[in-house]
Amino acid sequence: MNQKQRTRMAIVDATRRLAERGAEISMPVVAREALVSEATAYRYFPDLATLLREADEGTWPSPAEALAPVADSDDPVERIGYAAEVLFRGILGNQGAVRAMISASIMKPPVAAARPGHRFGLIDYALTPLDRTLGRTDPARMAQLRRDLAVVMGAEALFSLMDLCGLPSEEAIASGVHTARTVTRAAVTAAGRSR
Repeated sequence: MNQKQRTRMAIVDATRRLAERGAEISMPVVAREALVSEATAYRYFPDLATLLREADEGTWPSPAEALAPVADSDDPVERIGYAAEVLFRGILGNQGAVRAMISASIMKPPVAAARPGHRFGLIDYALTPLDRTLGRTDPARMAQLRRDLAVVMGAEALFSLMDLCGLPSEEAIASGVHTARTVTRAAVTAAGRSR
């Protein structure tokens, strides 16, 4: 590995260490952790969002791995509840990096589309049993369910419950899981009534 690769990896590894500790993540903090100058960090990564994206790569299990405990279930409510819990616990475990990514994307909206979209893979995989039913009979309703879940299954929802509602993290996770299950159950029930 050449010096440039070592420096790049040092910056990425420093970001991952900070995320694991739940520390604040900014370019100056990452540079200090990586033992490089801030200017050097910016030479390798044009902005914090780009660095956070690279540091995030490969740190989350695939949706199939994450949802393996409910893989045999055809109940979309059970599956989505489990997916929501996995997602919220992952967010909580990396909240320094997640908060920094949200902050970076708020400041530069085009960056938002490049944020890691872990929720979407989990939602899609959890709803697989519905693809054979609701997905075929009412694709518009299925698309709406996916959008509804994207709103309630994400860092923004979890942080709202914790920061604005004042819930401890475990209660916030339970509330988020409850909401995801409720939204899914309502969509499945409505689809059943319309048949």
